[in-house]
Amino acid sequence: MNHYLLLIGAGHAHLGVLRRWARVERPPGRIALLSAGHEAWYSGMLPGLLAGRHVAADCQIELAPLCRAAKVELIVGAAETLTAVQQQVQLADGRSLNADWLSLNVGGQVACPPQQSAGMQVLAVKPFADFLSGWQNWQADPQPVAILGGGAAGVELALALADQVPQLALFCRGPLLDGHSAGLRMRALGHLRQRRVRVREDCPISRIDGDCLTSGMAPVWRGPRLLLASGAQALPWLTQSGLDCDAGGFVQIAATLQSHSHPHIFAVGDCASLPGARKSGVYSVRQAPVLAANLNAALRGLPLRDYHAQRQSLALLATGDGGALLSWRGYSADGQLFGRWKDYLDRGFIQRHRLSG
Repeated sequence: MNHYLLLIGAGHAHLGVLRRWARVERPPGRIALLSAGHEAWYSGMLPGLLAGRHVAADCQIELAPLCRAAKVELIVGAAETLTAVQQQVQLADGRSLNADWLSLNVGGQVACPPQQSAGMQVLAVKPFADFLSGWQNWQADPQPVAILGGGAAGVELALALADQVPQLALFCRGPLLDGHSAGLRMRALGHLRQRRVRVREDCPISRIDGDCLTSGMAPVWRGPRLLLASGAQALPWLTQSGLDCDAGGFVQIAATLQSHSHPHIFAVGDCASLPGARKSGVYSVRQAPVLAANLNAALRGLPLRDYHAQRQSLALLATGDGGALLSWRGYSADGQLFGRWKDYLDRGFIQRHRLSG
């Protein structure tokens, strides 16, 4: 099946592109969105969902109405391989898609330490639908849980789930919230201690041996269940696509958001590697206007513009009780007011992308 442009993945940037095309004229030619599901999950509301402050429908965006409004075909299927030189995508169900232009917004996968033997149930926070199904099964029989990942996702998960399990431990490869302000780190540690979450910093997990987590050669935790919330790891089919990738396997892109090696392929969000752009939904959302403009320009043969990553980004981390931690330009704060602000921003994102067509 041939297209002029194929958007692969329903990430934050592609949602923004579709929203803009629904409001103004989209580029010419046959355009399609390939998504693994009929809905896009908004990750910013997942902690609130787990804490019981949202229901699943609050956190989802139906793709069919958005695609209809943007006059874009929706194809539901899982990408299995990409051949960059042929600009061809092979799906898990055997279908094959070709396009003159491709845009990748597929995120990454969560890394898992080597598991030497059975004995511990392991659940990754992505993909969200699978995670929620697995967590619902765990809720039927609460047991001690360890969370692997000391970034924003790990902290928010720990605070959302602390009251739902008999014992909770959080393991960080380096410092908690590494790269964020010292004030945010101290506030987060205070909330975690208050909720009786055991935090181990600078404790990389090297393997899972039965029901034991090991750091180096030392056992550091024993229990039945592990949640994976560590940083994004590159999808194998991207590293095998023929695209130029960095040492981590992420697609190397120029400021125009085009692949260094294959300029007919764009990449944004967590699957892309661009100096200055962190792997965060905030940066993916900010890439959407430039991506929409550049896809329009590329399909019309016009000059492209550069994306410039913002130097500072607002951090709002849910604390599980309706409040949030805030960090901005070295300033930190917490409380219910910031939780209401976060909720306002999250619901606004959802509503902006719930279009009919």
